[in-house]
Amino acid sequence: MPAAQIERVAALAERHTVDALGVRVCWRRFGRGGPPLVLLHGGYGNWMHWIRNVEALSAAHELWVPDMPGFGESGALPPEVPRAARLEALVVHLTAALDALLGPEARFGLAGFSFGSLVRMGVAERTGRVRRLALVGPAGHGSGRQREIRLVDWRQADGAARTRDLLWRNLAELMIAPASDIDAMALDIHERACRAARFQSRHFSQSAHLPTALAAFDAPVLGVWGRRTRPAWPSAWHRPWAWARPNGPGPWWKGRATGCNTSGPMRSTTCC
Repeated sequence: MPAAQIERVAALAERHTVDALGVRVCWRRFGRGGPPLVLLHGGYGNWMHWIRNVEALSAAHELWVPDMPGFGESGALPPEVPRAARLEALVVHLTAALDALLGPEARFGLAGFSFGSLVRMGVAERTGRVRRLALVGPAGHGSGRQREIRLVDWRQADGAARTRDLLWRNLAELMIAPASDIDAMALDIHERACRAARFQSRHFSQSAHLPTALAAFDAPVLGVWGRRTRPAWPSAWHRPWAWARPNGPGPWWKGRATGCNTSGPMRSTTCC
């Protein structure tokens, strides 16, 4: 049963809730040995975007995995924050929570999936203490898509079975390929995350902020992309960005799927 699988991994974590400048931010800590590594989920996600990776990664790292503000079990941003400023506000509250947990001088590795890659760059710039970055299917690159993405509004579905069907279609369209890899746990995680999401991330994910931010970051960067990733052709923006960096291009790994997290474990467990 997917619920039992999720609860088994959740039970391995130590749960922390931080009041970060008035916003409640929920974190899960896995492992106690090795350097700290922070994992940021994607849009309409939660900490469970990393559920198939945390056991392997926690063998070598002290993992800190949040529900970012406006997602999962964390509180929402103040409603008066205007749309254009909401990504920056998310970064401010998340960084405050991170400083409370690790200390304001701690250095750490940082990995972000999809929309989490944009948040990650804001955290890296704001703290100046990131040792290494990992981009997993990053958003915010501004390049063209491999094909048009057609998502359906699952909220308009009539009944639980139809809702699950539409959520499955969206997973197959955007996050997991081949569709036969979508198991019951991946679908359950996706439904939980979508129902709890209050932060509207799509506007930011479709921006072109990432290449500029990365060009100014001179620490090691790892890129991971699914070979069938829908939102973009990674080569369209990776090569110009990589060669413009002070240290030249970093490693760039291609997998077979679209997302790398909820459908199967990432092959790299030592990236940060």
